[in-house]
Amino acid sequence: MLQRSTERLDIDLLVLPDTNLILIASVIEPLRGANRISGSELYRWRLLTPDGAPILTTSNIAVPAEGTFRATAEDNPLFVLASYNWRRSATPALKMQLSQAARHRSVIAGIESGTWLLAEASLLHGLPATVHWEDYEDFALAYPEVRAVKDRFVIDGKRLTTSGSLPTVDLMLEIVRQRQGYSLALEVSRLFRYEQPSFHADEPLSAGAAGLRMHDPRVSQAVRLMEEHIEQPLILARLARRVGISARHLQDLFQQSFGAPPHVHYLALRLNAARRKVIETTASFADIAAATGFNSASAFARSYRANFSESPSETRRRLRRRITPSEART
Repeated sequence: MLQRSTERLDIDLLVLPDTNLILIASVIEPLRGANRISGSELYRWRLLTPDGAPILTTSNIAVPAEGTFRATAEDNPLFVLASYNWRRSATPALKMQLSQAARHRSVIAGIESGTWLLAEASLLHGLPATVHWEDYEDFALAYPEVRAVKDRFVIDGKRLTTSGSLPTVDLMLEIVRQRQGYSLALEVSRLFRYEQPSFHADEPLSAGAAGLRMHDPRVSQAVRLMEEHIEQPLILARLARRVGISARHLQDLFQQSFGAPPHVHYLALRLNAARRKVIETTASFADIAAATGFNSASAFARSYRANFSESPSETRRRLRRRITPSEART
């Protein structure tokens, strides 16, 4: 599941009663966003429940199911979603089904309290796993055979766990990053999350910073400068001087904030800007290349294909329907 691929990934979601609506959305919406931005069905999901009946969420909104969860020989990744009162669902029958499903599923993920279900089914023995911070101590005491950790999410082989709704968004973005690359993950992130806007008129919110946890204002300033210089990109040394730090220090700050160096983030911003022009305009590829800082149309095409697994012309042919800017952000 976590290898570079353009093939569609089908995911089964086992949703338990009293699950938060936002937790379900935290899994589905980043995948929907990836489909929307890419113009391809990269992901498909199916909601299952223990008995096939709709699940009443904690918001008193019923979520319909597409079927009953059964321990079959399917190898699709299985995400187990739970929030409150998970013990009511942890019946011997369900634990047995999870244990049997683990023999075939390529990946099983415990989403928020779903981690408890995986531990109950003995699917996390000897592995690191995370849970909601309020439950950490209780979980560590209840399952000493599991290595409880205080992380937002954990990926360990065939087991994934998350500690809440927003950490689940982080996990889904990481899945998109590993499967489709940094550029698409960055664009999906910007659909759903944002930094708190400044109250000062001279400190505008940077679109490139949206959805990214940047605790150092120098990183925010660097991203803003990147966005202001898409057509004529700044070299790293000059970018660092404008921010007031060394190039090495700026690299370290980017690695801490994004898990990627400045040049990777800068290229992602430029390619995403270029891709929007490919989709939303009829501009020539030479003009798009010039507008996004590439030396030639051929250099642009090579970088575009390396990141999006298709050429700009293939994107246009595939997306014949004209997408307006407002549509692209929904």
